[in-house]
Amino acid sequence: MGVAKVVEIISSSKEGFDDAVKIGVERACKTLENVKSAWVKDQKVKIVDGKVSEFRVTLKISFVLED
Repeated sequence: MGVAKVVEIISSSKEGFDDAVKIGVERACKTLENVKSAWVKDQKVKIVDGKVSEFRVTLKISFVLED
């Protein structure tokens, strides 16, 4: 049986929440090996002049540690 670790990251996009998730997962996979799953812990938006200017997600990324 393997051992997994979970890290928390924050990602943002001007396009939407789905895009912020994709950006976060792709970036995590560049640094971490054996990424197995991710889940959205929180969603927020940044508002400028009464309009949504940025979508932000907090992700929990899990990856399996190598022996």
